[in-house]
Amino acid sequence: MTFAHPAYFLLLLLIVPLVVAYVLWRGRHEPALRVASTESLRRLPLTPRTALVHLPFVLRLLVLVLVVVILARPQTTTPQSQREVEGIDIMIAMDISVSMLTQDLEPNRIEAAKQVAYEFISGRENDNIGLTLFGGEAFTQCPMTTDHAALLSMFRNVSCDLQSSGVIAEGTAIGMGLTNAVSRLATSKAPSKVVILITDGANNTGDVSPLTAAEIAKQKGVRVYTIAVGRQGIVRQPVGILPNGEYYYANVKSDMDPNTLRTIARTTGGLYYSAESKSKLREIYNDIDQLERTKLKVHHYKRHYEAYLPFAWAAVVLLLLEILLRLTWLRRIP
Repeated sequence: MTFAHPAYFLLLLLIVPLVVAYVLWRGRHEPALRVASTESLRRLPLTPRTALVHLPFVLRLLVLVLVVVILARPQTTTPQSQREVEGIDIMIAMDISVSMLTQDLEPNRIEAAKQVAYEFISGRENDNIGLTLFGGEAFTQCPMTTDHAALLSMFRNVSCDLQSSGVIAEGTAIGMGLTNAVSRLATSKAPSKVVILITDGANNTGDVSPLTAAEIAKQKGVRVYTIAVGRQGIVRQPVGILPNGEYYYANVKSDMDPNTLRTIARTTGGLYYSAESKSKLREIYNDIDQLERTKLKVHHYKRHYEAYLPFAWAAVVLLLLEILLRLTWLRRIP
């Protein structure tokens, strides 16, 4: 156990003057009775009450000690360590354009993609994994991390609401999404760097074209695995929002662009997949799960946890006990 503010222990020096003051005060203010001789009183038996007459003062001192300990902020720590594990660096770039709400996968494309990606992340506990989201623009939702609990917590909240509510621009900027993910891998020292690009549409906006982004990924040594989610042809897709806030669906032709996704994968040494069902998505992730692994150094840093609560409870209990004894069993008659 460590203490954040050990200087507070200097307050324990107050115990000495308190004890001295208690002894002097007791000697001067104790009720007295003048008798000819105290010889007969010496033979009186020692009772528990007389033996414990100083207990309230001792309890009060213990409460003071515990309060000083609490002020010093006792803390427990987890040890710092470093170990080598097998893993790779992965960025998942996920399309969150409104078309991902198409219900040709159960319950819809984005939820199916999230569920299977969630299983994939949970099964690769030693990998550095991050998350990029893109619609008409791209941003990093979570940098690469081995803290998968934090990553999965962010992953649960991924939705198309950012685009439907106008927070990010309309459209599908595949090139921007890929570039953002690659930029997160650019400084990685791992020999194996991968982007898993998940989309259901064609690039129709953004300052960087998908093929330019693929060339950048190739130069940075990043392999891109592209996944086209959903069925091609006529699909029931959200095309507007009703006054009550619900989406209006209509039958439209899917604008998926598998040729561009194949080119991206081929340029970077990755693979192209078409996922028309959740089971096919699982097969794809299982395939990617067979990727080569490389040694990664994982650092576990010291974490401090506040440990004052047991001392606080002890102080409260001792204070209540001192008050109870002073008002009842060890009550003094003035």
